[in-house]
Amino acid sequence: MENGRSSIGFDAATGSNLELLNPIVAHVVRETGASVAMVYLLPPGGTTLWLALLAGVPGPFATPWTRVAESAPIPVADAVRERHLVWIGSQQEMARRYPRPALIVPYRFSLAAAPVFTGTRDWGGLVLLWPGSHSNQLLPHERDALSACCHGLGMLLRQAEAGGCPVLPGDQPRMLPTPEPRTPDPADAAAAVGFIERLPGGSCALDLDGVLTYANGAAADLVGVPASELLGTLPWESLPWLADPYFEDQYRAAVISRQPTSFTALRPPDRLLSFCLYPDASGVSVQIDTAAADASDQEPADTLARRSPPPAAPSRATALYHLMHLAATLTEAASTQDVVDLVSDQLMPALKAQALAVMTAAEGRLRIEGHPGHIGAHMARFDGAPLTSDTPAAHVLTTGDPCFFATAGELRHAYPHSGVGDGMAAWAFLPLVASGHPVGSLVLAYDRPRPFVPEERALLASIAGLIAQALDRARLYDAKNHLAHSLQAGLLPHSLPQIAGLDVAARYIPATRGMGIGGDFYDLIRLDATTAAVAIGDVQGHNVQAAALMGQVRTAVHASAGAPPDEVLARTNRLLTDLDPGLFTSCLYAHIDLPGHRALLATAGHPPPLLRHPDGHAEVLSLAPGLLLGIDPAARYPTTEIPLPPGSALALYTDGLVEAPGVDFDEATADLARHFEQATGQTMDALADTLVRYAERSTPGSDDIALLLVDALRAGA
Repeated sequence: MENGRSSIGFDAATGSNLELLNPIVAHVVRETGASVAMVYLLPPGGTTLWLALLAGVPGPFATPWTRVAESAPIPVADAVRERHLVWIGSQQEMARRYPRPALIVPYRFSLAAAPVFTGTRDWGGLVLLWPGSHSNQLLPHERDALSACCHGLGMLLRQAEAGGCPVLPGDQPRMLPTPEPRTPDPADAAAAVGFIERLPGGSCALDLDGVLTYANGAAADLVGVPASELLGTLPWESLPWLADPYFEDQYRAAVISRQPTSFTALRPPDRLLSFCLYPDASGVSVQIDTAAADASDQEPADTLARRSPPPAAPSRATALYHLMHLAATLTEAASTQDVVDLVSDQLMPALKAQALAVMTAAEGRLRIEGHPGHIGAHMARFDGAPLTSDTPAAHVLTTGDPCFFATAGELRHAYPHSGVGDGMAAWAFLPLVASGHPVGSLVLAYDRPRPFVPEERALLASIAGLIAQALDRARLYDAKNHLAHSLQAGLLPHSLPQIAGLDVAARYIPATRGMGIGGDFYDLIRLDATTAAVAIGDVQGHNVQAAALMGQVRTAVHASAGAPPDEVLARTNRLLTDLDPGLFTSCLYAHIDLPGHRALLATAGHPPPLLRHPDGHAEVLSLAPGLLLGIDPAARYPTTEIPLPPGSALALYTDGLVEAPGVDFDEATADLARHFEQATGQTMDALADTLVRYAERSTPGSDDIALLLVDALRAGA
């Protein structure tokens, strides 16, 4: 398994059986009038969505979105993770709900993202874009077509996998074939050319990739280059005065929004030209004319008297596009592993690198934080190598100077004993420097020779700077997080006491988002040979203060255990109000009387426990309410008595096990009770794992989880 995809039985470059998706996707595009379609696939057990099929825009436009973490704040990730349709009706709504993609693609369009699933299996997602002229609402027939397409895709993917021919994504998305245009007869073609030549100004055509496919004589005269030299080129490469990223961005805006755009540009030395772009699904028609002198005030037209970089390097607009996307993406990275994962997912496809390694410096030695791709076997020998070692990764880190090797021969000549160059054709080693101090090294490897022209070197240096800053923040976060988790681990019980007649299991799951530390706690207290107390609670907040207060609450409950439940909570409440920590705490305390086959419970604003009866039926217990701890020192906590005969079981949990955005809490709790009921025959340890897996599927992971299960064993069990 590599990057979440099975490596068995398919071509990693092109994928497998993707052509099976073509008819269904082509049909939904026709039915809905969508201008862009994207199909994402989620490999079994994976957490990253892979862009498998693309229609309506060139592949490079989608490069930043070829791999999307299932947890990313992106419409398709939300749709797949939460299993519901996401509709974005305007550019303003995109900016409000999803600022990261809105920053990278600031154009007018509407978007729908929908999940593709069958039963409990998530297959991926479908994204459709409409032109900026589309209604702010998804129309009923579009919704129906979208739903039918997702259902059809799910069934197809399931059948293909069951038949031994799974549909798997490649490293780059497959482009949906476009219908062949009607070939005009000679008379029609001659009439069309005549019509164009009689129009004022110049006319030319771009395909969706931006390549010039037609230019009439007037257009060639206006831009000052023969038509024969323009055809087959990108305008911002063949015309140096269009090399400013602004002009390429206007073409991108036209293609994505399917709306006309215009701009003015100054052709040296003093001729101001206007360009009007008219896009459709096949390309862009461009009208060129002489602009009025005051038009320069309407559009920026910074001119650059230099040739654009050769094709080996990305254009300036593309470079800025990648930089903006990486910068926006790295703002979401919390830990070092987050940085490595995001860099891998975004940079490798964007820079067309076959391998990448992120290395840091620790205690005078190199440390490999991650090496996706094929570079791992060659770099592993340098993990732990001294910074004084004769290796390019150590050299760039200690000197701050990047190294570029256009061929493997150049690398072997510079470092004859390193052995790094085996299997790759070109290498880039970049220092990661943040606030003037070295953080690590970034290594990129390519399977073909690469000249690394100055523009590309500058781009890579900028990327390395962004990564260095993110990595520096992440290492500080890791250190704080490690300290906090060590504190929390020391405050939670290391093991639960063995009590005859009880089968007990507990789980603590930290939040998967944010700092990952909270105030959830649980405890099992042996009172004597036949009685025990169980407690579970949740301190408000996700920080070290919450964890520290959790330790104080747990200690207070321990000190009062054995008293009636109402008194245990009342004493703990008085302690908290005296401490006045500024944080509130929910808590549930139960006194278990094994000989009496009963339990006495009291709650301080905590989620209700579940009781599974000996016959297997489970219910959500309705306890007499009590105020959260730490608010009112005179608060009372009524006790509720329930029968607990042999064969019955209690489930105590914190709200992180059931709470999810947009889901009613009572409905979520009832659903948890159904899972508790269906899991008969399992030990409490196995059942705890079952309920945790349920939570991973049904909750966003933004809150930590504590779970305590208590089974009153039957005689002889």
